[in-house]
Amino acid sequence: MNFTTAAALLELCKTKGITISQAMLDRETQFLGKDTGTTIQQMARSYTIMKEAVHRALTEQITSMGGLIGGEAAKINQHRLTGKPVCGNLVAKAIAYAMGVLEVNASMGLIVAAPTAGSSGVIPGVFLTLQEEFGFTDEEMVDALFNAGAVGYLITRNATVAGAEGGCQAEVGAASAMAASAATQLMGGSPEQCLSAAGTAITNILGLVCDPIAGLVEAPCQKRNAMGASNALVSAEITLAGVGNLIPFDEVVATMYAVGRSIPFELRETALGGVAGTPTGCQLCQKIFG
Repeated sequence: MNFTTAAALLELCKTKGITISQAMLDRETQFLGKDTGTTIQQMARSYTIMKEAVHRALTEQITSMGGLIGGEAAKINQHRLTGKPVCGNLVAKAIAYAMGVLEVNASMGLIVAAPTAGSSGVIPGVFLTLQEEFGFTDEEMVDALFNAGAVGYLITRNATVAGAEGGCQAEVGAASAMAASAATQLMGGSPEQCLSAAGTAITNILGLVCDPIAGLVEAPCQKRNAMGASNALVSAEITLAGVGNLIPFDEVVATMYAVGRSIPFELRETALGGVAGTPTGCQLCQKIFG
């Protein structure tokens, strides 16, 4: 039941007539040596943690360890509820939720690293928004998480999700691809469309650097999670409308890996370049660490 490439995954789905979620569930059950029910329960626990992180960010006053972020999600959500969100209700909600999870992460709260702590807001932002807007059950959302997991597995298997190795395109880019694929499945897309959406999501963020101010996973990470969630929704929308990605997913992943390796080390989580290396970024670092 194993697969190591998107091409093999699609062939498996086609041969067996199953979804990407089912293929990943079968794989996880086999490799973990557990029954299907236990595997699903573990994934359901992850989704519960995601929902709790979003709720905490919107209901509690949170300050990050470095003091660079805290309270932004609540502000955006309040603007969504009382103002006229430029992006519309759905995208504005996904932005608020995604940014909120980063606040919880940066304050040492409980989150799900999906696929990393620095990109942990993307999937919750997209998933909770779609569930609330379209009425999906928790069971449907947990099933969709297996779809996202399959995409994340393919990226880690054939490239990287580490910002230190591949830049932010490997972290937020991977999370965005995972969310785009899952969103496409939730909205009725085929396995081919799911991976097309995932490929579009990565392509849109290709080359994004990792430049955390003061070396902390706070800024600009928080806003990039908002961008990753929005990008996932955009990629799903494009794909479901019948506009596919020209480059196969396997080739997109290989390209992302090659691009990541070519990014200067100053722009791969070292906090030596990008916005972290600006005069203000350096001043903030000095203020935090002395």
